[in-house]
Amino acid sequence: MKRYGAEQTGAGGKPLPFARAVEANGWLHVSGQVAMENGEIIEGGIIPQTHRTIGNLMAILAEAGYGPEHVVRVGVWLDDPRDFWTFNKIYQSYFGEHPPARACVQASMMVDCKVEIDCIAYREKAAQV
Repeated sequence: MKRYGAEQTGAGGKPLPFARAVEANGWLHVSGQVAMENGEIIEGGIIPQTHRTIGNLMAILAEAGYGPEHVVRVGVWLDDPRDFWTFNKIYQSYFGEHPPARACVQASMMVDCKVEIDCIAYREKAAQV
């Protein structure tokens, strides 16, 4: 099992008690991502926050050697259900060719953000020669 980013810190530089992602037997479980940059939530509404949140998710996938085509399931939490259609348009621009299974719910956030996204990805291990 491999853990990515277990040493990360959150807002105010406080240590977080979880890894950004954990990989086991070809499965990658990516923790919920928000529109955080340099330890702080970026300003703006659903549009910039969705781009930053998905960008953070994609960066973790890439670091582990996965891409959007490997994503099996996505979980989405929206602060305001009125943002659903705007969020979907942006989301489709990232996952349109490889749509994973998805759940999307309204939830109060633990930090001051508009959206949080997690995912599970799968990639078969390369054959060993």
